[in-house]
Amino acid sequence: MKQMIRLEEVMMFGFAFFLFTQLPFAWWWFLVFLFAPDLSMVGYLRNPQVGAFNYNFVHHKGVAVIVIIVGALIGNPLVQAMGIILFGHSSMDRIFGFGLKYPDSFQHTHLGMLQGGK
Repeated sequence: MKQMIRLEEVMMFGFAFFLFTQLPFAWWWFLVFLFAPDLSMVGYLRNPQVGAFNYNFVHHKGVAVIVIIVGALIGNPLVQAMGIILFGHSSMDRIFGFGLKYPDSFQHTHLGMLQGGK
């Protein structure tokens, strides 16, 4: 089952890249900003609860879809690109086992414990 879920995430990542190439930006901008959503981890400097909230908000695919839709509705390709990158980044994280976080520990995710966790 884990392999099937991982394959699904690979396909969603590919779809995000495809969507990005339909926008008026060079494809390599997708790669440049692909890790920008990880800046949300700065909340962990405060405490695990704030860190988990920030991380989960930015890595929630529903939030990404809303940003994409808002960008389309207002006709702003930059906003669309931001949503697509959020969506693609979230899929990429899940491919590698980084899930949404529980507030007790960065290592405790909806996909299980990360290596080296409690």
